[in-house]
Amino acid sequence: MTAVSDALIVLVEDDEEISRLVRDLLVREGFSVDVADTATGLDQILARKRPDLVILDLMLPGQDGLAICRRLRSRGGALPILMLTAKSDPVDRVVGLEMGADDYVTKPFDPRELLARVRALLRRARGSVDAEPNRRYAFDGLVIDLDARQLATEQGEPIVLTSAEFELLACFVLRPRRVLSRDQLLDWTRGRAADPFDRTIDMTISRLRKKVEAVAPGLNLITTVRNNGYLLVPAVKQLPS
Repeated sequence: MTAVSDALIVLVEDDEEISRLVRDLLVREGFSVDVADTATGLDQILARKRPDLVILDLMLPGQDGLAICRRLRSRGGALPILMLTAKSDPVDRVVGLEMGADDYVTKPFDPRELLARVRALLRRARGSVDAEPNRRYAFDGLVIDLDARQLATEQGEPIVLTSAEFELLACFVLRPRRVLSRDQLLDWTRGRAADPFDRTIDMTISRLRKKVEAVAPGLNLITTVRNNGYLLVPAVKQLPS
């Protein structure tokens, strides 16, 4: 498996100064970086290469970052997407997460924070959950394989999740019958303390519920425990090797 620092990152940013600063920062840290300033430029890169992460500016000429994010997610797969935005309004961040972004950084940003978010997304995408001999689990007609990073029905119908959605579900599966707080989930999945206005976890859980409901109508996957957090409802069993 390639080291995180050897990952290929595609940066989509139309501000030349910011683009240059972010590219130089990532290159100094050992990443390979391709740059595009429009959706068309991104498509040209994706036609030739398979990046490990896309850093996507929200405000772009032509097709904006939200539309690009929605389009990438509609293709399936769990390519990590980090939204880079000058908008600090929580509504903009929520919409970005609803479109399938895994995380976001608001401009102006601390370079160390950007690097930390990038590395966290890459580690999650490459299956950095603590190793166990066998990591296949079943719950209420669904099967999750933590090593293959796949969720499917017992009949084999896949449920396509983003990197953030899969990592969040893994947190619950590895801690069955426990109420997990938003602070805990944010720390485990994103490596940062909770902000009172950060609705990342809530939005990701909402998307998870909708995707599971689409293939397993009536399944109560995750319930909200008022003033405490969230609980995975189905009983979890580890499958034999």
